[in-house]
Amino acid sequence: MTENERPKVPPSAQLMEMIFGFSLSRSIAVAAELGVADQLKDGPRSVNEVAQAVGAHPESLYRMLRALAGAGVFSEEADKRFSLTPLSELLRSDNAESLRGFVAMMADAVNFETWADLPYSIQTGKPTFPHKFNTPWFTWLEQNPKQGKAFHDAMTSLSAGAVAAVVNSYDFSGIKKLVDIGGGHGLLLASVLAKYPDMSGILYDDPAVVAGSKDLLAAHGVASRCETVGGNFFNSAPAGGDAYILKHIIHDWSDDECVTILQHCHKGMIPGGKVLIVEMVVPERNVPAVSKFLDLEMLLFLTGRERTTAEYSALLKRAGFELTRVVPTQSAYGVIEGVRK
Repeated sequence: MTENERPKVPPSAQLMEMIFGFSLSRSIAVAAELGVADQLKDGPRSVNEVAQAVGAHPESLYRMLRALAGAGVFSEEADKRFSLTPLSELLRSDNAESLRGFVAMMADAVNFETWADLPYSIQTGKPTFPHKFNTPWFTWLEQNPKQGKAFHDAMTSLSAGAVAAVVNSYDFSGIKKLVDIGGGHGLLLASVLAKYPDMSGILYDDPAVVAGSKDLLAAHGVASRCETVGGNFFNSAPAGGDAYILKHIIHDWSDDECVTILQHCHKGMIPGGKVLIVEMVVPERNVPAVSKFLDLEMLLFLTGRERTTAEYSALLKRAGFELTRVVPTQSAYGVIEGVRK
């Protein structure tokens, strides 16, 4: 066997590993909830020390961390000591690109319970969550503040890495006024404005959401160049922008709902303006991609979906845009660019 060759794994072993995929994600989530990565940030520690710090049973914690180390999430040293790997660095609460909040939500009891009813969505084509919990997902989050906070923490966790990737990969030069539709507290818009000092912006979201953007915009030094506007993107979009950006918005909604949102952007922007959609793009057939599983998450919870380049092109055309390009980033996300016709 040459140095580059690896023994073949039989299909049964490959499938068995896939079957246990749920246990890997749940174990990562529990490690995140306990704050194990934070306990290892200064170097390797024994499982007994970590267990005492996080309030866990030492031997049980060891068994979980041993399994995670086998997947590369942590590294097991001699004498039951553990250290961080590049993967578990992303579970630290002080990491600017931390995924701790996201994994906690994706592998929590509500998500698992919803996935357990995947057959309902596959058989009916309808989202499982409102069927199972008798209320739409976003309404349920409003009614359950603890889970609602966990969801928003997860979105913040997910956004940090995506924002950095978009700002570093897409050239925003030439845009005078950027409108962020559904921009939350403004992390993406503030990051773009900070890099492009001649640009101004409008942050558009629910009035209660944009009201919480003041500190973030000030921290980025862009408050004087960023107007905040409260509203509903199903009803309107601010006027006067020459580019409108939507991150993690379009994938939540059906094609018809997306066309409505995009048409409001089309109406608001100046002639020759463009729309920038930041989402995962589903690759060609048989190519492994997290977007294909996130697409199932959309099927279970909402009316939305992840889309291929061709599907984005058709969606943009219906709203009065022409797809010009898809700019990849150093993340799972791309920037889908459309120009107003």
